[in-house]
Amino acid sequence: MSKSVPAFLQDESDDRETDTASESSYQLSRHKKSPSSLTNLSSSSGMTSLSSVSGSVMSVYSGDFGNLEVKGNIQFAIDYVDSLKELHVFVAQCKDLAAADVKKQRSDPYVKTYLLPDKGKMGKKKTFVLKKTLNPVYNEILRYKIEKQILKTQKLNVSVWHRDTFKRNSFLGEVELDLETWDWDNKQNQQLKWYPLKRKTAPVALEAEDRGEMKLALQYIPEPSPGKKLPTAGEVHIWVKECLHLPMLRGSHLNSFVKCTILPDTSRKSRQKTRAVGKTTSPVFNHTMVYDGFRPEDLTEACVELTVWDHYKLTNQFLGGLRIGFGTGKSYGTEVDWMDSTSEEVALWEKMVESPNTWVEATLPLRMLLIAKISK
Repeated sequence: MSKSVPAFLQDESDDRETDTASESSYQLSRHKKSPSSLTNLSSSSGMTSLSSVSGSVMSVYSGDFGNLEVKGNIQFAIDYVDSLKELHVFVAQCKDLAAADVKKQRSDPYVKTYLLPDKGKMGKKKTFVLKKTLNPVYNEILRYKIEKQILKTQKLNVSVWHRDTFKRNSFLGEVELDLETWDWDNKQNQQLKWYPLKRKTAPVALEAEDRGEMKLALQYIPEPSPGKKLPTAGEVHIWVKECLHLPMLRGSHLNSFVKCTILPDTSRKSRQKTRAVGKTTSPVFNHTMVYDGFRPEDLTEACVELTVWDHYKLTNQFLGGLRIGFGTGKSYGTEVDWMDSTSEEVALWEKMVESPNTWVEATLPLRMLLIAKISK
């Protein structure tokens, strides 16, 4: 484990956008009209065209999992260095990987690691990309600064990917180790071992995790406020009351906030968010967000995306979210991944539409989401 360690590795484009901490939090805001809007809904929300939205929706588990055969093996070792309070993952090499370029029988592979359940950029490390080979040799150490007692609640996910400059990166296989049952005192566990690469399993495991709940209320007001010179359109009010039993990805630390976007709008100016509330897994926000410009027909095409994040230093970790809408799979005639509301989320939206000028309330379970990448 005395190999030289590369400098901190750059984040890649195969993950969803990292949120910044510089965005201002505001309440009861209105948005000005966007010239690129698709419908009258954008007269206040700045809706972007569907062509930009449909091409920007990315999975939390980004990449292409279905095109290539999973084969081959990876050699690596793990060790916990007590003096540094670090987990070291020594990635040695791979052999007999699948060929992304079938004609020339080669790939551009790299190795990526995560400490699950953290699927954010803070939990990701990766090796350099090696070009035109099915048997790459890395000899790199990927380091995680983490307390040992927290590490024992994690799983180590080691995956191999083909780096594609022009398309989505292709999944070549993975290995997952349960660190809760790992014998850290066994010297043999510190030695390099070969592991067969397997097909994707992490999304299923993460999807089933309990990510807490959100208590919220919605209200649709069909007519604008008196005196406004606007087309006949209404407002959707979103009252984020509190979250309950949020997962803790950083041991005993949590500093959570809620972000709201009205899809298909992915522009930054349409985004609103609450303040961050720290030191509790059940934060109370009592924050109301207002989006106007809603015609009755827009209610069937739009979707309220609420996501909960843990703010830590310069990055935010995704904890879970909701998509409240009709869940039809389509928006303005185009099939979209994000119109995927659960039956409970659909029920709340239907109740809001059927009860104008009335607050409707629910406590909904947070879940993993396909995150819509924010456009400029």
